[in-house]
Amino acid sequence: MPTHYDLCLTPDLAAATFAGSVGIDVEVIEPVTSFAVNIRDLGIDRLQVSVTGHSVVTAHRIDQDTERLIIDAQLPVGSARLDIEFTGVLNDKLRGFYRSTYVDADGTTQVIAASQMQPTDCRSAFPCFDEPDFKSTFTTTLVIDEGLLAISNGAETSREATENGQVAVHFAPTMKMSTYLVAFVVGKLEATAWHDVNGTPVRLVHVPGKGHLTGFGLECAVFSTDWFERYYGIPYPGAKIDLVALPDFAAGAMENLGCITFRENLLLVDPESATQAEKEVVADVVCHELAHMWFGDLVTMRWWNGIWLNEAFATFMEVAACEAWLPQWRRWTTFSLERSAAYEVDALDSTRSVEFEVRSPDDSEGMFDVLTYQKGGALLRMLEQYLGPDVFRDGIRHYLATHAYGNTETSDLWDALEHVSGQPVRAVMDSWIWQPGFPLVTASLDAGQIVLRQQRFAFSDGSAADDPQTWMIPLHVRQVAGGRGALSDSTGMIAAFNERTVLLEADDIRIPLIGDDAVVVVNAGAHAFVRVEYDDALRARLDGPSLDGMSTVERYALVDDAWAAVVAGRLPAAGFLDFAAGFANERELQVWQVLGASLRACLRLIDGDALVAAQRRVRDLAAPALGRLGWDPAPEEDDLTSKLRGTLVGLVALVGNDRATQEAARARFELHMAGGALDPELLAASTTAVAATGDVVDFERFLAAFRSPGTPQEQLRFLYALAEFDDPELITRACELAMSGEVKTQSAPFLLHRCIANRHHGRVAWQFVRRHWEQANVQFPISLIVRMVDPVKLLNLPTDEADVQGFFAEHPIPQSAKTLEQVLERQRVNTAVRSREHDRLSRSLSTR
Repeated sequence: MPTHYDLCLTPDLAAATFAGSVGIDVEVIEPVTSFAVNIRDLGIDRLQVSVTGHSVVTAHRIDQDTERLIIDAQLPVGSARLDIEFTGVLNDKLRGFYRSTYVDADGTTQVIAASQMQPTDCRSAFPCFDEPDFKSTFTTTLVIDEGLLAISNGAETSREATENGQVAVHFAPTMKMSTYLVAFVVGKLEATAWHDVNGTPVRLVHVPGKGHLTGFGLECAVFSTDWFERYYGIPYPGAKIDLVALPDFAAGAMENLGCITFRENLLLVDPESATQAEKEVVADVVCHELAHMWFGDLVTMRWWNGIWLNEAFATFMEVAACEAWLPQWRRWTTFSLERSAAYEVDALDSTRSVEFEVRSPDDSEGMFDVLTYQKGGALLRMLEQYLGPDVFRDGIRHYLATHAYGNTETSDLWDALEHVSGQPVRAVMDSWIWQPGFPLVTASLDAGQIVLRQQRFAFSDGSAADDPQTWMIPLHVRQVAGGRGALSDSTGMIAAFNERTVLLEADDIRIPLIGDDAVVVVNAGAHAFVRVEYDDALRARLDGPSLDGMSTVERYALVDDAWAAVVAGRLPAAGFLDFAAGFANERELQVWQVLGASLRACLRLIDGDALVAAQRRVRDLAAPALGRLGWDPAPEEDDLTSKLRGTLVGLVALVGNDRATQEAARARFELHMAGGALDPELLAASTTAVAATGDVVDFERFLAAFRSPGTPQEQLRFLYALAEFDDPELITRACELAMSGEVKTQSAPFLLHRCIANRHHGRVAWQFVRRHWEQANVQFPISLIVRMVDPVKLLNLPTDEADVQGFFAEHPIPQSAKTLEQVLERQRVNTAVRSREHDRLSRSLSTR
């Protein structure tokens, strides 16, 4: 077992290489004749094993397939040390110890050496025991050129000049932690002043010239670090916190203890020019990574099958911390949008259980998906609401205190929560974690009772639809009788009110109806990870007044469940359009967001005159709401109201194809480009509208704006807008730009993603990617390949299906095999929905 690493690295930024030495202190538990450490893409210059200071005769060999350095050495029980000198390359794959670049104010390209170790890339930075339960302490030294900034996990303790004119920067030992959390960054970088949080210094590191974009991220970090210390009841476990904005970073961010790394656009932001969504994602990611300092870093999963809990809990905590910091954003309500993405995957036959066996690096790469983050986070929210927030927090504190500096299995958390709450937490959560999919809860009336039944929800009529599995579902059920629309009985307007929590364990359960006219809301609060389907009698009671009495997230769920029923063949698309028309008086952002997403999907089922008729229906629904809100923000308007305006502009202008709104959006965009002030939400919506209706002149303007941005958010806004143009030649140009090397490899796959998602010319983009498949796999980070092609699921003609499915039969994505399987199944589902709905929806629209 390793106990301590002494690591020294000397990066050569100009040559994109590094040299290093590592001394690993180990405890030999049983006598051995050979042992192994992990290694990948490193050259070994010297290797020595010693016991009590005396060298041991050794031989070694590298097994490339298992990424192991196997060392033959006779070692008795006790202490030993392994010393290795090695060399490596600062790669361009954004993994391990890699090379990032930026262009400074003088036009010179500057190089940064940065690291990303999760899940299994520490072995390509230095030889190590690269598994999460081999925790150890680390003392790092970075030998760098004068004028560079060096950062690692520990606090800097000293500097000394070397014989060759460089500087050796020494860092304090870390706490006991896993190899995937080791980090180091070297380059011409700048840092803000330190901010004190209960004794912990916090600062933000960035490339020169971007100091003015650090305030928002720093404020969020300071607040959330303090909030987490109070929530967990444990001081921050490290010595300092560096938040590092990197120009090139494949992941969104990484929770390295004391040296948290980010994409620039997820840490640096101008709150005056950014949209609410752009600010929210910064807050989310900062909170997410800081939550990991305790849940993930202090207490770590034993093996990669447990990564879901690590990421799911940080997802849960990011929302909780953001809700505490900026409650006006109503973050738990907006989390519904993210949870919907998990429903979409989990309704497939090819979904997976949340936790599953992980055997290889490719398996662990596949864990970083929507089921880990969004479904996992939603399940923890469901559990918190079942146990109560205070009890849930106390269970988390008990878990962290019990297992500090150690490694755990998922069941250890359930046991801690069960110990504190007295509830059957393990039984409840095992029913969700170890089986794929989720339930559809049907609600019907029978002899004065509400009958709730569960069955697995599935989009197809394949194996999942026939699966007899059941879940233990903590379900909140609300009834209101004698006065429609009230949420509680405090007004005196209603005869009866009842809300109760039931645990639906078997196939069905019966609840007495409190009144013949009672309005019933199943899954009140929308906390349970279920979809709900009402019978005709109960659905008829959810009319205008009753809708007004439901919470925003409950109305959101009602719309989301209705569109899912269309995809599953349980509701005609025409019926959904009629249902959506009932939301004409809706005033909440989140409900309009799900209406917009559903309507976009609905309009992909039709074309020609039917599409024109459907666009008119969208205008009839959304234009009055935009008219009520108006184009001009009111003084002191809150962020969500501004965001609603942008959402409605996009819905009316693009989904509704309203020429007047398109022209009004262009006028405001031109005002902004001429130097006029424009609300960020309106600017973002107008930018998209101009792109979707623009020509080659607009394309050139957007391209120029991408090349000379004011902020990271502005750069991405103009870059991704290039994928919105309604011109096959311009879409091809956008694709060519993605492959040209001008766009960062962390962003280029997402530009291609958006091009494939283009409503009119996605097929053009897909054919481009098809032709450049080998180049893309060489050029882009492997984790982003499947995200690049995810929108092929939107290509819903039979010819599309044959083309895409045939291509991937011959071109697998090994590191994302399960995700690709899900993308391909969803394409088959979407093709089936179009085939089923196209004619009958077209007929329905032609009669109106």
